[in-house]
Amino acid sequence: MRIKREDLNIRDPFILRVENKYYLFGTTDADKWDGSASGFDVFESDDLENFEGPFPAFRRPPDFWADTNFWAPEVHFYRGRYYMLAAFRKTGGTRRCQILVSDTPKGPYAVYAPPFTPDGQMCLDATLYVEDGKPYMVYCREWIEVGDGEMRLVPMSADLKTTAGESKLLFRASEAPWVVPAAKASDFITDGPFVVRAGDGALIMLWSSAGKDGYAMGQARSIGGIFGSWIHESEPLIKNDGGHGMIFQKADGTVCMTYHYPNMPAGSERFHYKEVRIKKGKLVLSD
Repeated sequence: MRIKREDLNIRDPFILRVENKYYLFGTTDADKWDGSASGFDVFESDDLENFEGPFPAFRRPPDFWADTNFWAPEVHFYRGRYYMLAAFRKTGGTRRCQILVSDTPKGPYAVYAPPFTPDGQMCLDATLYVEDGKPYMVYCREWIEVGDGEMRLVPMSADLKTTAGESKLLFRASEAPWVVPAAKASDFITDGPFVVRAGDGALIMLWSSAGKDGYAMGQARSIGGIFGSWIHESEPLIKNDGGHGMIFQKADGTVCMTYHYPNMPAGSERFHYKEVRIKKGKLVLSD
C-alpha cells in the first residue's frame, strides 16, 4: 500500500538508507502506550515523501519475554548484518533494551541476544555508537524510576552479544538548561539519544526531554570522545512538541534530522525531517 508521509502515524522515526532506498522504522503498534504489543513495521521509500508498507519487520514470537511497550527501534549496519535495537517490557515488569538481527534491511528481524540493560531497572531508547573500533550502547535510565533521568553508556562485546563492562553515567537530564520538570519538580526526562561526529572531531548527541513549549529535542557536545564531558546547548533544536530524532544522509549527500511531531495526542504523530548542517561544532537547522 502506498502512504504519503503526512498520513503515516509513527513515533520515534529512524531512517536507514541503503543505496538509494530509504527504510523508515519507528514505534508502530496501534496502542503504543499500554496495550498488547505485536512488533515493529517498516516502510520503504525512494523519495521520503511516498512510502510503501507497512511490512512486518519484527513480530513477537510466542515465547518472547515481553508483551507491551515495544518502542523506538533503530537499525544499524554493523559487521555485515543489520541490528535492530529497541525497548520492550513485560506487563508489571521493567522496560529493557534488546538487540534483534537480520541479513536484510527490511527483515524479518529475529531475537539475537538477551536484553543488555539491567533487569530491575527502567531503561529505553538505546543507540549504537562505535569509537576506535569498539561498540558501545548509549541508553536512557528512566525518570519514572530515578527522578532525574540518566543518559548512560555501556561497552559491548565485538559481536554485540553481551556487555563488556559496567555502565557509566554520561549526564543527567537536569544538567541541560533548556529542560523543565515533567510530572513534579524533581522529575526530568531523558529520551531518544543519537550520537554523531562533528567536523572538528567532537561528538554531538541529540536527545529529547520536556521543554518550556512541550516535548523538545536538544543537543550536547563532547570534545573528549564518548567518555568526555557533555556540554549542553542552551536552547533546543526542536522546541514545540516534537522530538526523538536521529541524523541521516540522503542519497544526494544532504544531511537531515528526523523527529516526530506532534508528540501527543496518540495517533496524531507524524514523521518529519529537516535539513541540518554543522556550524562551529554544533548542529543548526538549514535556512
